[in-house]
Amino acid sequence: MSIKQSRRQFLAGSAALAGAIACGAQDNQTESVTVPSKPLPERPLGNTGVSLPIFGLGGAGRTPLSQPNQEAAAIAIIEAALGFGIRYFDTAASYGPSETYLGKGLGSKRPDIFLASKSGRRDRDGAWRELEQSLTRLKTDYLDLWQLHHVSFAEELDEIFSPTGAIKAIEEAQAQKLIRFTGISGHHEPDIIATALQRYPFDTTLISINAADVHHPRPFSTTVLPVAQAQNVGVITMKIPAYGRLFKNGLLDSMEQAMGYTLSLPGVHSCIIAAETVEQLASNVQVAQAFQPLNREELTAIEQRTAQDWQAVSFFRQWT
Repeated sequence: MSIKQSRRQFLAGSAALAGAIACGAQDNQTESVTVPSKPLPERPLGNTGVSLPIFGLGGAGRTPLSQPNQEAAAIAIIEAALGFGIRYFDTAASYGPSETYLGKGLGSKRPDIFLASKSGRRDRDGAWRELEQSLTRLKTDYLDLWQLHHVSFAEELDEIFSPTGAIKAIEEAQAQKLIRFTGISGHHEPDIIATALQRYPFDTTLISINAADVHHPRPFSTTVLPVAQAQNVGVITMKIPAYGRLFKNGLLDSMEQAMGYTLSLPGVHSCIIAAETVEQLASNVQVAQAFQPLNREELTAIEQRTAQDWQAVSFFRQWT
């Protein structure tokens, strides 16, 4: 092993913000937004003992953070996120130059943030290699959270938990304090994630839940959230605006509704959303700063609005 051991509200929001949403799906440029100094609301992340803001920066999507030759734009977004009080930064070994950009952009602020990355390898040796690469690119000697990336099949779980599986790398890295916490992510099959949480004491799970999830034949919200709650697993959510498709064809009006819905579900700790521009990020931060939980009647009203076109909104769950 070549790594050296080391120490480690929302319903009535402005429709103008619908164009300021993340993950690469806006039709118009957003105007500059001045973000007030009000801190982002925080919640405890499961049983980790760590409290983090309800909103974090995603490192994937069709955004500068995951695109080559976009270093200046990516670092501008990272530095803005730090200034806005974002402390959860999400990336993965497979997100193009994302880890490299974060390694350069976080700089001296690394000790102040919660840095999460992922490995898509299911075997021990492959996962170790990706961890080595992630630590090097991120310019850090530890990760706050290391996750098994995009787990979707029972066969993957069998390999992960085999004697030579990726779980061995997780346990060894945690013993060496190269990672603080462990997690598993997925956006296709909630049964697989629920099974994994029952099979191993992961600290967190990163799953796709948005306002159309309830209409899917296999919803994450009713499959994974009860298991996570029962075991006090921290839940981070993604695909909140579904790359902007939640704001098309009259489904939802604003990010207040999209983010408000997901963050109001029992058991959800936070959400991550990528950003194409600093202005877009600022708009989303404003929404998160003003978050107030929605009641059941408000959640139901949002669900009814997404029922007409949930298949299009759930396109990322389709196998191609």
